[in-house]
Amino acid sequence: MAGGRITYKIAVIPGDGTGPEVIAEGLKVLKAVSHLYNFTYAIEEFPFGGEHYLKAGKTLTDEDIEKLKSFSAIYLGAIGHPGVKPGILETGILLKIRFSLDQYVNLRPVKLYNPQFCPLKNKMAEDIDFVVIRENSEGLYKGMGEFRNKGTPDEIAIQISYNTRKGVERCIRYAFEYTKKRNKKKKLTLCGKTNVLTYAWDLWERTFYEVAKEYPDITTDYAHVDATTMWFVKNPEWFDVIVTDNMFGDIITDLGAIIQGGMGIAAGGNINPTGVSMFEPIGGSAPKYTGKGVINPLAAICALSMMLEHLGEKEAAASVENAVISVVTKKLKSLAAGKMGYTTAEVGDLVVASLT
Repeated sequence: MAGGRITYKIAVIPGDGTGPEVIAEGLKVLKAVSHLYNFTYAIEEFPFGGEHYLKAGKTLTDEDIEKLKSFSAIYLGAIGHPGVKPGILETGILLKIRFSLDQYVNLRPVKLYNPQFCPLKNKMAEDIDFVVIRENSEGLYKGMGEFRNKGTPDEIAIQISYNTRKGVERCIRYAFEYTKKRNKKKKLTLCGKTNVLTYAWDLWERTFYEVAKEYPDITTDYAHVDATTMWFVKNPEWFDVIVTDNMFGDIITDLGAIIQGGMGIAAGGNINPTGVSMFEPIGGSAPKYTGKGVINPLAAICALSMMLEHLGEKEAAASVENAVISVVTKKLKSLAAGKMGYTTAEVGDLVVASLT
């Protein structure tokens, strides 16, 4: 509900490395845009991350999850600490939040704001404007599998891609509805690997075309994941909305980030359409840049825009995105850390000054 009639409760997880720096700029923009568009919010900060784990010896408890369920949305910086073994924080914080809060859609807009920052030749802003919808709670990231004969020459590692009809169908239905509401090319592409992964992708393909019958106004097509990466580079203008599984979505969205200008501008949402969703820059914690004031905060600010749209503050969300576009097209020399021509805080100030 917009227009000052509700106070949004925002759980803020600044995270590790440069996470707190970019979140600070996002909150600076949130404060300014809330005044412009007359809505109120309250934030509560949580320490989850590498430092917290090293001090407390724990990542995220069931009590923490229950508390997060009471918020309107979660705003996340980045998780990743050089002093913590890879996998502990990712599984214990990121995946636990996504799975426990049933954030079954990962939403990744891929939108080029300034062709100057695109590594592809002769591609303009209108050529790179699509959305990847990634199933976010199943597949290989479910963590199912086993070792057999571990530590011997006959060792076997089994990793299971776990896909349910319910999980696949709800993601696909979300994708069709999103394509319909997006109302651009009205084209939905299923990205998979039906020629090799015959069990999981038989389920995905059957479900996709069964649901498609309910959306006759949506054009559908299919592309193998390897071909999709090729077309992202050669003909990104072909795409409107793409739906895919957890692993493939994780891979192709990083390529999407690069063609839209880099990790400094790429944001995403972990969506539960009827529950608590989480919004974040998709880049990592970038510990080597910590405290230097050189990291690009625009991805975090774009994540803020996504959060505002999700909460129903569509005019405020558009204002933030338009301010980012203005800064990217008129001010910055680069989107890369240390090469922007401004400090992290100065970029946040430029966005605030560009809000309308």
